[in-house]
Amino acid sequence: MSQTLMQEFTQAISQLTAPGAPYELGGDEDRGRHYVHAPQLLHEALMAARDHGDREFLVYEGERWRFNQLLDSAQAIGAALQQQGVGKGDRVAIAMRNYPEWLCAFIGVVAIGAVVVPVNSWGQPADIEYIVRDSGASVVFCDQQRYDGIAPRLADVKLVIARPQDPDDVNGLPRLLQGVEQQSPEPAAVATDDLAMIMYTSGTSGKPKGAASTHRAICQAIFNMECSAIAAAMTNGELIGAMLGGGFEPTALLAVPLFHVSGCHAQFFMNLRGGRRIVMMYKWDVDRALDYIEQERVTTVAAAPAMIIDLLESPRFPEADTSSLFSLGIGGAATPPRVTALLNERLPQNFSGTGWGMTETNAQGASMTGKAFHEKAGSAGFPHPIVQFRICDESGVALPQGSTGEIWVRSPSNVREYWNRPEANAQEIVDGWLKTGDIGYLDESGFLYLADRAKDMIIRGGENIYPIEIENQLLEHPAVKEVAVIGAPHERLGEEVVAVVHFHDGQAAAESELTAFAAERLAGFKVPARFVVSEQPLPRNATNKILKRDVKHAVLG
Repeated sequence: MSQTLMQEFTQAISQLTAPGAPYELGGDEDRGRHYVHAPQLLHEALMAARDHGDREFLVYEGERWRFNQLLDSAQAIGAALQQQGVGKGDRVAIAMRNYPEWLCAFIGVVAIGAVVVPVNSWGQPADIEYIVRDSGASVVFCDQQRYDGIAPRLADVKLVIARPQDPDDVNGLPRLLQGVEQQSPEPAAVATDDLAMIMYTSGTSGKPKGAASTHRAICQAIFNMECSAIAAAMTNGELIGAMLGGGFEPTALLAVPLFHVSGCHAQFFMNLRGGRRIVMMYKWDVDRALDYIEQERVTTVAAAPAMIIDLLESPRFPEADTSSLFSLGIGGAATPPRVTALLNERLPQNFSGTGWGMTETNAQGASMTGKAFHEKAGSAGFPHPIVQFRICDESGVALPQGSTGEIWVRSPSNVREYWNRPEANAQEIVDGWLKTGDIGYLDESGFLYLADRAKDMIIRGGENIYPIEIENQLLEHPAVKEVAVIGAPHERLGEEVVAVVHFHDGQAAAESELTAFAAERLAGFKVPARFVVSEQPLPRNATNKILKRDVKHAVLG
């Protein structure tokens, strides 16, 4: 069956990417593939949404934004930034939770050739400051909560508050836009290989790394998502027919953060260009989600596995009117078998899917939707047309198909570099190939499977967590001598954070004290769910590094 699925997908892709076809491919296997007709500039790709005019695009907390309204606001922001002297190549950060202004700021920044820096708004003020400083951002668009935390730290950076508590606040967005509400920015002389975005992703050192992407890389990613979506529809005719037969307007529930590729690329970009409505949540709340599904007739929800489990297991789900809901996208972590079982039980006829991608690949890699999702449980899907995979051993030697090794990726959607990280660039980008740090294999039919992670990264509810950051903070506690942070299996979240601590002689600390200590220094999702006390020193190797595999075995078995 898997061979048939791959043949169907390959045939659909061949039709879409043939010479003269809308998604025609250029290049070859040696040089890599790319879409010939993809937009050259990100601003150009996003402004195609003008074609949708005054149709409704965004529903947010009772507000309703039309396509033209959102784009007009974005243009005004671009004009205002130009008046402030911001131009091509300047970095502008966005540090806020999900607001319509997040979308407007993003489009406005790229419209003037500046570089967008999305910031994880769940972090502590020190985390946000680090990204602003590392990127060299001269302007930060933020919400009131973020402003209150970072203003004392960033006195030399222009901060713009979306929706300030005081409408007359001199730092508020309304003040920035005074006099330019109806203006558009002057065109910027931007090239396709200029940077468009620096999106930060955690590194093994514990400090985030800026994944720097060009206009071309993001535009290739957008075109690839569109091509893959059409191929999925072509190979799932019956399911698509049933979905269209429902008569509901395509409407997506955006419940994941916009500062991740899953929210920014797969939902914001795709729905804006595709003319589909978005119902955007400020933050995840399963009861509010069910209300939105009922009231706005939501057809699609894409989220991390933990959120999908929340939704499908909610006591309200059987009673709620979810007749419009037809597609669930599971991203951010491997799809647990429990999710597949719940889908089959609660939405027996669904056009759901999953995939694998990274910030560094602009979310591109592999995906599958519909029949393949149900019949190839556990797989990440078909490799995308412009993505080449190489499975390598520890020396970087390519392994035969079916062998398990580190996943290397080459694609025009890959980042150009890590910002200000020459060492990381030299180690992790080799002759155009990105070393992902993930372990996996391609089966006999060509489907990608993830087997493990080469690094110590923990994925909790779709959030990437690197233990060393947590360890470094806990080592500041006066009673803690050694600490190892590991990921423990968790049915709903995928993994939870567990800290194994060994105290100094004669000292100790209660779990509640350690939890409070961590909560003061770390973002909430990084605080260990539990602490395990080791009476013995933690095991180490000859170079004095803690043997985490041994620690994990001792704690989890």
